[in-house]
Amino acid sequence: MNDEYFMKRALSLAEKGMGFTSSNPLVGAVIVKNGKIIAEGYHESYGGNHAEINALNNAIEDVYGTTMYVNLEPCSHFGKTPPCVNRIVKSGIKKVVVAMKDPNPEVSGNGIKILKENGIEVEVGILKKEAEKLNEIFIKYIITKRPFIIMKAGMSLDGKIATRTGDSRWVTDEKAREYGHILRQKVSAILVGVNTVITDDPTLNTRLNKIECKDSIRIVLDSHGRTPITSKVLNINPSNTIIAVTNLAADENIKAFKEKGAEVIITPAKNHKVDLQFLIEELGNKKIDSLLIEGGGEVNFSFLKENLVDKVIFFIAPKIIGGKDAKTPVEGEGVECLEDAICLQDVKITSMGKNIMIEGYLK
Repeated sequence: MNDEYFMKRALSLAEKGMGFTSSNPLVGAVIVKNGKIIAEGYHESYGGNHAEINALNNAIEDVYGTTMYVNLEPCSHFGKTPPCVNRIVKSGIKKVVVAMKDPNPEVSGNGIKILKENGIEVEVGILKKEAEKLNEIFIKYIITKRPFIIMKAGMSLDGKIATRTGDSRWVTDEKAREYGHILRQKVSAILVGVNTVITDDPTLNTRLNKIECKDSIRIVLDSHGRTPITSKVLNINPSNTIIAVTNLAADENIKAFKEKGAEVIITPAKNHKVDLQFLIEELGNKKIDSLLIEGGGEVNFSFLKENLVDKVIFFIAPKIIGGKDAKTPVEGEGVECLEDAICLQDVKITSMGKNIMIEGYLK
């Protein structure tokens, strides 16, 4: 068993914290003695012990002279918890293998520096790309203070998200819908347009078998304040709902949303719609580090037009719906020339149930 084997285990442990550590990173740690794992741990929740501390606390043998594998540079500053490097130094660990440096410009490299100054051997870069992908949300947020934005859509082979009558249940199969809930578990917030709320009245919660779930914050784009007072987002755990309106919304509607227990963000009106740049800035200020867009074609194009999307995940089902009036996942005015088309990079194609999942990053 080599360094990659143990780092893969650290990454696997880190992933167990998915959905519960925001706005902290996903981190796992493994302690190895004579080629055998004697301790492991992961960052389980925001404000709780970091992975390195949990691993040290879980050790079944003396850790003196051992090697620790961790997918992110151990912290060197006081936050919700004391610096991990101090405990590592005191423990007598001989070597620390790190997948990637902390992307926080204020602390990057300091943890490694302290470990080295205290005679601990440090190796950096084992499975770096895998570590960066795992913490892509944290990396974007810690550098920009703006949420990492994922756009998700499911469509037919001919690019339709519903029939011409609006019937959309279900375009994709259970496997794709289950993965959609995994994405909901991963992010801090889910965003839909008010038309989705009016038409479908969704709960926007997270439902996964055999996994502890948390419900993300629900955000409704509602420029004129049309969200029905009877809607589920305002009657099931309404304190977990944000209604984003403009100054065009009626005061009595805003008051009604607040009386239900929802939070209201009032943005300037941009072409009679919510100013998305303003909204995203506000969400970042609220420590919302990630956002999943589950909107219709107009909402999706609005985010793409503003260059706000970091990643897209499209599911393509082996069905043909047809109809020139049937809705598509991205509408709006679109681009005029093919050379202006929005292109993806680092594209990955996966078979999922009967569907094909295509994910990629915007340039």
